[in-house]
Amino acid sequence: MSKLPALFLGHGSPMTVLNAASPFNQGFARIARSFAKPQAILMISAHWYGNGLQITAAARPGLIYDFYGFPSALSQVQYPAPGSPELAAEVCRLLHAEGATPNPTRGFDHGMWTVLKHLYPEAGIPVVQLSLDRRLSSAQHFELAKKLKPLREQGVLIIGSGGIVHNLRALRREHTAYDWAQQFRMQINAALLSADHKALIDYPRFGQAAALSVPTPEHYLPLLYAAAQREEGEPIEIFNDHFAESALSMTSVKIGS
Repeated sequence: MSKLPALFLGHGSPMTVLNAASPFNQGFARIARSFAKPQAILMISAHWYGNGLQITAAARPGLIYDFYGFPSALSQVQYPAPGSPELAAEVCRLLHAEGATPNPTRGFDHGMWTVLKHLYPEAGIPVVQLSLDRRLSSAQHFELAKKLKPLREQGVLIIGSGGIVHNLRALRREHTAYDWAQQFRMQINAALLSADHKALIDYPRFGQAAALSVPTPEHYLPLLYAAAQREEGEPIEIFNDHFAESALSMTSVKIGS
């Protein structure tokens, strides 16, 4: 079985899912065609962030419409992907030392289904979500993520879903990105391309641009889960490298071939 890549997907506004012709959704569809179809997907979403480490373990998780103030059409989107109790058990095994536990009732949040809807629209691939433990430092998240590497050899596609620049309070009518948002995006892109994992982990080193781009860590952390999968010499591709809003980047990353 060939080794699957790992992805980080900038998911932007949940409204993006409704426009299949969006260049960002077209980017997701294109990247999915660039490698073999996975047997299962492990998703790390910005929208499951809390105390502890949990894994969705239901055979048929439902969807969570975890937002408000949007048109009703968004809450009618369906993505009936199955779960995988077997993959959930394997992830629990890999992360046993970190206290990972199965969650038999948790559904799929919009960080998952808004992007997978366009990567794999048939919704036939089993998916498991892994929570983000808010008690961990960035370095601890990165080290935890490295323990997931064996899954890539088992036909599992590891995906982080979030945003490198994600500051909803700074959004403005003009969609042109702020200078600080562009600066931080370019700094992180440079760190990704040079495999400077220390810079990715210690992103506050980039000063005010980082503080404004990452006011809270949950949307940035999924990037570390993808970056941690990279082995020495593996190729990297940055795509969808634009802003959907003034402080909302869609930059996405493919690790591996």
